Amino acid sequence: MRLLEHSRIIARPGWSRWLVPPAALAIHLSIGQVYAWSVFKLPLESALHISGAASALPFQVGILVLGLSAAFGGTLVESRGPRWAMLVSLVAFSTGFLIAALGVATRSYWLVVFGYGFVGGIGLGIGYISPVSTLMKWFPDRPGMATGTAIMGFGGGALIASPWSTQMLSAFGSDTGGIAKTFVVHGVSYAALMTLGVLLVRVPPSGWRPAGWQPVEDAGKRLVTTANVSARNAVRTPQFWLLWVVLCMNVTAGIGILQKAAPMIQDFFRDTPSPVSATAAAGFVALLSLANMTGRILWSSVSDVIGRKNVYRLYLGIGALLYLTLLLGKNSSVALFIGAAMVILSFYGGGFATVPAYLKDLFGAYQVGAIHGRLLTAWSVAGVAGPAIVDAIADMRQQAGHTGPSMYTFSFSIMIALLAVGFVANELVRAVNPKFHEPETAARSESDPVPAENA
Repeated sequence: MRLLEHSRIIARPGWSRWLVPPAALAIHLSIGQVYAWSVFKLPLESALHISGAASALPFQVGILVLGLSAAFGGTLVESRGPRWAMLVSLVAFSTGFLIAALGVATRSYWLVVFGYGFVGGIGLGIGYISPVSTLMKWFPDRPGMATGTAIMGFGGGALIASPWSTQMLSAFGSDTGGIAKTFVVHGVSYAALMTLGVLLVRVPPSGWRPAGWQPVEDAGKRLVTTANVSARNAVRTPQFWLLWVVLCMNVTAGIGILQKAAPMIQDFFRDTPSPVSATAAAGFVALLSLANMTGRILWSSVSDVIGRKNVYRLYLGIGALLYLTLLLGKNSSVALFIGAAMVILSFYGGGFATVPAYLKDLFGAYQVGAIHGRLLTAWSVAGVAGPAIVDAIADMRQQAGHTGPSMYTFSFSIMIALLAVGFVANELVRAVNPKFHEPETAARSESDPVPAENA
């Protein structure tokens, strides 16, 4: 427990800030496994005799609890520090896998939902927000790049987990015993990797700044503030709720594809001259993970140049056009389907990586971690809505005798409409009214200059 003492997580003189992103990546690469859930959907449906909607429920509950635990835990993360948060995430996420393994082994579906979804979801939420405010304190000069680099790991988790899980299911078997063994290996392995992040993370001394960097006194941009807004006041502003809608719409559109990626591409091209095998479908999941991961660092870095509002115009506007491409193209081309889906997922990942910096622009750095946690309730809603739209409609259409792309045309139309709603919400974002700003003394410790030891 001495590792959690405040004095042990403050960086000493000479400690490099570039060690913080690897610490964050150790956590995010682990919990990013959730994006490989689609690999388990068909094996679970066969082993436990459940529907596609039921096999999505552990994932949906996990994302729901992610947002709720991030919202309720955001203030605790700010007060207790990132090491405490990373340790809580490690215990909950790994334990969730072990409980889920027991559920599969005993054919108890609801134990799988409780373990992976509820317990593991707590680990997802606390782990996701654990490094965000710390990274922005270490990198005030490049907030988009910093958060994008770390959150990139969450998007890239499936790049490792998808082929790894597929190989284990092939080796252990896709029956209840094989799935349970795979879950146990995941739980133990991720606990080891996340321990690295717990031991490595540090926070800067109060008022620390990178060498040669000075805060911008006059932002010169209408949406970038030099003031600070508390988490309590932030949720009273229209800007917070507009961003909530923006994030929710963007996430719903991406997560609907991601959680059903493997069976979806097989359904699309099952009765064509170019059918997609289970192995190729797992490769498609890995490609989407790569796009998700790359989009987080690429688009968040672009947002440092062109601004957050402009980059969300790309996510939402171009994203809607790409969904329209999938809708009209149907199963005419595997390459077109994969290409459009990858760009959509790059926007999906970019939206997550850009939103902390968007919040910092609007509300300042004072309590940005707690504000970010509250905003992630949008992810909770999207995590339920996206899979529900895609899975439920696909199940109904299949029962009605539909096959191939016709199982998904209606859900894709809904996604286009949701992205249009998000686009409008982003256009309505304006600078925060000064009446919500904190007095200058409230966050003075955030801006007191001290000499930089190592930038």
